[in-house]
Amino acid sequence: MKSNGNSVISLEDVLNQIAPDGIDGPLPPVHLWTPQNCTDIQMEIRADGAWWHEGSRIKRERLVKLFSRILRKDADGQIYLVTPYEKVIVHVEDAPFVAVRVDRVGAPDRDQVLAFTTNLGDVVAADREFPLRVETDPETQEPSPYILVRGGLEAKLSRPVFYELAEMAEAHEGCADKLGVWSNGHFFELGPAA
Repeated sequence: MKSNGNSVISLEDVLNQIAPDGIDGPLPPVHLWTPQNCTDIQMEIRADGAWWHEGSRIKRERLVKLFSRILRKDADGQIYLVTPYEKVIVHVEDAPFVAVRVDRVGAPDRDQVLAFTTNLGDVVAADREFPLRVETDPETQEPSPYILVRGGLEAKLSRPVFYELAEMAEAHEGCADKLGVWSNGHFFELGPAA
């Protein structure tokens, strides 16, 4: 792989930089990397969480998981795959991750913890730093629920996960018309009671 036309960087060197401990080790420090080269190679994450490149679905799960570990959302709102040498534009249809599971830890009260697992194995507990939010389509009133996973990157909650949350929902004190859930001592509004 050529980085700037003059030097050649091996794929193995790149992989060692971005995942020295493999795809199950700590996340690479993408926030520290400032590559000058930026390209668009028609990389896409569709609403169902599937990754596509130049019109073909990427079916190798390990490759998708590796790519997901080097995602970054920059100040311009664009999502990129980032290495120390280059960043690649990723076209995201909805959210880069899908929350496919929710687990409640503790008794159902203010101190319970709601932990969400994404389609790529990330686990995040809803709290002040990793909030739940719900956008409502103004025309259809269809809710779109999300949880922050890391660095501005969100997971959209799958329909079954959102239904589980709806079953846990309760009215907030002094606001009977709004339902939500507690996690780590924080109340997250899901939508109207009616």
